[in-house]
Amino acid sequence: MQRSNLLGLLAGTALVVLLAGCGAAEHTAAEPEPSTPESAVQTVEKEPVQEINGIPLRENKDLYSVYDDSGIVTMYLTVSSGNEAEGTNHTWAEINHYSVYDYEKMGVERYQVNGLLQVGDENGPVVGEVGYNEIVPNATVQIRGQTSSTNDQKNYKIELKKGKGTWRGQRTIALNKHMGEGLRFRNKMAYDLIEGIPQMTGLRTQFVHLYVRDLTTGSGAAFEDYGLYTQVEQLNKTALKTHGLDRNGQLYKVNSFEFQRYEDDLKLTTDPDYDEKKFEQHLETKGSSDHTKLLEMLQVLNDDSIPMEEILGRYFNAENIAYWMAFQLLTGNVDTQNRNCYLYSPLNSETWYILDWDNDGMLRHTEDSLYNYSEADSWEWGVSNYWGNTLFRRCLQTESFRARLDAAIEELHSYMNAERIDSMVTHYRTITEQFVWQMPDIANERLTPAQYDTVANSLSTEIEENYRHYYDSYYYPMPFYIGVPAVQDNKLHLVWDAAYDFDAESLVYTVEVAADYTFQNVLFRQENLMLPEAEMDLLPAGQYFMRVRVTNESGYTQDAFDYYVTDAGKIYGVKCFYVMADGSIAEDIYVEG
Repeated sequence: MQRSNLLGLLAGTALVVLLAGCGAAEHTAAEPEPSTPESAVQTVEKEPVQEINGIPLRENKDLYSVYDDSGIVTMYLTVSSGNEAEGTNHTWAEINHYSVYDYEKMGVERYQVNGLLQVGDENGPVVGEVGYNEIVPNATVQIRGQTSSTNDQKNYKIELKKGKGTWRGQRTIALNKHMGEGLRFRNKMAYDLIEGIPQMTGLRTQFVHLYVRDLTTGSGAAFEDYGLYTQVEQLNKTALKTHGLDRNGQLYKVNSFEFQRYEDDLKLTTDPDYDEKKFEQHLETKGSSDHTKLLEMLQVLNDDSIPMEEILGRYFNAENIAYWMAFQLLTGNVDTQNRNCYLYSPLNSETWYILDWDNDGMLRHTEDSLYNYSEADSWEWGVSNYWGNTLFRRCLQTESFRARLDAAIEELHSYMNAERIDSMVTHYRTITEQFVWQMPDIANERLTPAQYDTVANSLSTEIEENYRHYYDSYYYPMPFYIGVPAVQDNKLHLVWDAAYDFDAESLVYTVEVAADYTFQNVLFRQENLMLPEAEMDLLPAGQYFMRVRVTNESGYTQDAFDYYVTDAGKIYGVKCFYVMADGSIAEDIYVEG
């Protein structure tokens, strides 16, 4: 606009203002202000206020773009003995000698040592990273994990001390060796996949090359190569906040929990009979210790008179369960029916969500078959794997949930296509195979190079197999539990729970009792039983095995949940029991570890 035109516009504006002022002076005090015509009111469209219960779980996926986690980070850990008050007055040899089960027998907390953590590259610590130029300990170190604590190569928990900084916003750094997993990248792969699934909350991961210098027995030691680890973000209050969740909410690590009430073990902390050890056999408290909301949810969930549709709309989010379950089913991560996940609820919400955790057991069919172990023909493959869990069973019995699960299966199956999986595998191998074929990792690598290649190339195929088996598993009756035989009226009474069939077909049972778990020496057998019970003659003192199978009208047969464990693996559908010298019956119970 030219200057002369601008001056003219300003002059015109001033004249309008003056005229408006003259008009205003003519109004009397008694005259009302002119009202705004109704048609001139502008309305805005507003989203309805959402209830906190049942809202979809979402996290900020941009969180994963802050750091490049596609490569490998080098960490240098110098360990030294500390002081008795902090429980760090131990040696590195002691840290690596004892398992979790040893500590339980000794009745003591896990030993710790002081640690100086420095992060860098293969040339050494790097400026700007945690621990650079430091010479005194900035952390404590102990082993982590449960069953894995018995392995020769340990997992470590490094806890940075207050005021000593953080690494990627974390004070707790969990380093996992995955010694029992031949590829050494499955957990990393799982969380990288979850990063691309909006309906799931994941954790940040990073491949780590660890060096350790042990000063607990002297000084002057050089750094020793500890090989490849996978760092997984520790799921705690800090992680909840980082991922946009409520750090003040309830958070439990699921250890052995099938969403039953467990009245003898799960109690409020204010209950005189509260026993923390009993409680945490099932759920390990990681957030608020007020268990009121948890117990209320379990009471409702275990009341079969309350429709599951009502429970899903208030106490659980169907989308969350469907996508979590679909991911586990497609990846064949079978060890998730009662553990290896977290249970989370925001502080002011009644709704509970399942968070993913520990995925090194996924896509294992090909690798396990090399060791003559496979769950492919058992109830652990498909929806039947989750039938023993009250929450998952009630969800699967609900038609609307099954439709939602089908949709999640289809979406994730399309997302986890062969091209994506094969490309990820190719990238991971450029990192992991630098380490698995050299010391120290090669000494504990469970695959040969040829086997490694076979297993790695099979992962996308396994997803396809799991996809097909998901739909097939609905044709089978669901598994059930075998009861402990009892002596009644001078007979041995055999009982088991009734099975369930999705198509409501008629079911018949076959029961056998044998002197060996291979059932070569069968002592009793009955077929085509309509009721879940049978009677046989009393047995002399000794060890026996009971097997029950159910068959529907379509001819599909399912084993019982029970299994007998040998060095070769699980013998599915079998309960072991003993007839004692006094004629009483004792159940054989497998205790892991």
